[in-house]
Amino acid sequence: MPENDRLRNIRKETLSSAWYTLYRYDFEYRRSDGRWESRQREVYDRGNGAAVLLYDASRRKVLLTRQFRMPTFVNHNPDGLLTEVCAGLLDGADPEAAIRKEILEETGYRVEQLEKILEAYSSPGAVTEILHYYLAAYHPGQKEAEGGGVPEETEDIELLEFGFEEILEKVRNGEIRDAKTLILIQYAALFGPLRPVAREIQ
Repeated sequence: MPENDRLRNIRKETLSSAWYTLYRYDFEYRRSDGRWESRQREVYDRGNGAAVLLYDASRRKVLLTRQFRMPTFVNHNPDGLLTEVCAGLLDGADPEAAIRKEILEETGYRVEQLEKILEAYSSPGAVTEILHYYLAAYHPGQKEAEGGGVPEETEDIELLEFGFEEILEKVRNGEIRDAKTLILIQYAALFGPLRPVAREIQ
């Protein structure tokens, strides 16, 4: 691992590799005042991922998913269910190829065009993951499969369509609690297909 003028003596230890990989890093960090100090951080590596907001401009709809998320259940989400955009890990694939695969598996739709809008770290205090964010138009004629996820991967995904006004209201009242979903909806409201509706309801 390369060092730089603010890092030195980096040591890595694997703490767990049961599902993804948890590392502990010991290192020295040079503070802004020039002093070196010893630090230790745990870093969770689950790979990078991609997420997409599917929208149907003609029907003024967005397509989201809902599934059980154990980490939310243990942190005050009573049923563990979370409403989210379609998303998944890259597993070594190109981000666009990976998200197309996830869209088909989770929703059953085969979309034509993907618009990449940004990349961002998901939780930089502890997780290495970078998410690639997309917008994609869909319509009922693109439905090729049932969707719902891959049973062999223990996926059990419900599909939910919301009107443009309805999803913006859910953001406003705090019903959408997944960060990647909030990012994509807010981007679409500022710069994308939800912008005209967002202006109407302000």
